[in-house]
Amino acid sequence: MIRILTVLCLLGTFSEGAEVENAQAKQMAILEDKRINESSGLTQSPRDPKVFWTHNDSGADPCLYAISQSGQTLAKVRLPRAVNFDWEDMASARDEAGQPHLYIADCGDNLLARASLQVYQIPEPKLPEHPDKEILSAEPKIYHASYPDGHHNAETLLVHPQTRRLYIVTKSETKQSAVYAFPEKLITDGPMVLEKLCDLEFPARAHLGKRPLDACQTTSGTFSPDGSRVAISTYSFIHEWRIAPGETLKFALARPAHLIELPYLRQCEALCYDQDNQALYLTSEHLPTPLIRIGR
Repeated sequence: MIRILTVLCLLGTFSEGAEVENAQAKQMAILEDKRINESSGLTQSPRDPKVFWTHNDSGADPCLYAISQSGQTLAKVRLPRAVNFDWEDMASARDEAGQPHLYIADCGDNLLARASLQVYQIPEPKLPEHPDKEILSAEPKIYHASYPDGHHNAETLLVHPQTRRLYIVTKSETKQSAVYAFPEKLITDGPMVLEKLCDLEFPARAHLGKRPLDACQTTSGTFSPDGSRVAISTYSFIHEWRIAPGETLKFALARPAHLIELPYLRQCEALCYDQDNQALYLTSEHLPTPLIRIGR
């Protein structure tokens, strides 16, 4: 039976003075596949909004899982020539011809020691007739990039749905994070240097069952399918910005974020928008793995 995470639909105010939306959260399912035990990225299929793609965290197989809204596994897809050093986020977008593609960011760097990060891009695989049989994806494009100012940990990949430009948001236990952009023209035959776009602050805030500094640590991000919103999650809250037509991401992020309080989850590290451009879907690391929908 579907359980409802009961959260009041009202606006609260933290001592910091920011209004926080306590949105309605509905548990859609518990993922049946126990292999998905560290869901660290999530995106809705551009081909079928009832299908989601996710992956596990560092050290797991370089594989994606297609899941249904009811929590069933629809496919396990292995990426050839890929390594899951520390896969932390994923996104989806259509290419110039309208074909759906998936992007996976291997960008985690807890020890601040990596020479570069990688983003894999593959055409969205078609679901197999037999979901229990692992399949191979097409050969991925692999984008290698480094920061212009030293090493950073990161768990957030943003892919703009229209321009397809890639962005990385860094993670820190302090309130300071930053947004870095890939070059507009991506290359696969050599490393790229990211461009620092702007700094972002994620202040420490109280949340039931979480430490205040958990609110400082970014864990995932997503553009809405129409590009009118961008959201970045921490372990405790979602920070959301509106993007006006023709407005740059840097300009939009200069405004204060709208805050959405997460329901209590052990370790939320993945989110994406619904096709309505407003509702959000979340998963959490550790078993049992829930699929949560936040209505707006």
